[in-house]
Amino acid sequence: MVKTEKIEVKTKGNCNIVDITERVSNTIADSGISNGTITVFNVGSTAGITTTEYEPGLINHDIGAAFEKVAPRASRYEHEETWHDDNGHSHVRAALLGPSLSVPVVDGRLVLGTWQQIVLVDFDTRPRTRTVVCQIVGE
Repeated sequence: MVKTEKIEVKTKGNCNIVDITERVSNTIADSGISNGTITVFNVGSTAGITTTEYEPGLINHDIGAAFEKVAPRASRYEHEETWHDDNGHSHVRAALLGPSLSVPVVDGRLVLGTWQQIVLVDFDTRPRTRTVVCQIVGE
């Protein structure tokens, strides 16, 4: 069986990290699938999906600081020359993080570690409403 649901997530942009674990869990509960895999996919090229411990040091500083070292906002990006915008770094960061995550589902629950949450990271330069597609495959 395959079930697909969409989640809308409001973000603030600029490396805003949103915990979507509960919403993903709710899609599993609503699906009726007990065992299988869920893929969580961000639609768009300036945000990504991953897992992390959702705690203030990581969320408010460390993750953003790491991405600033890898793809600094103030650097020159050809993307900005093409489109005359300001979010070249957002595309690079999202490409590095990746748009999706697959998580096992066992007995109707996500298989996550004690301190592990599913998060959407929005790298764009402005607030957005993101669409996240959750597709559950199983029985």
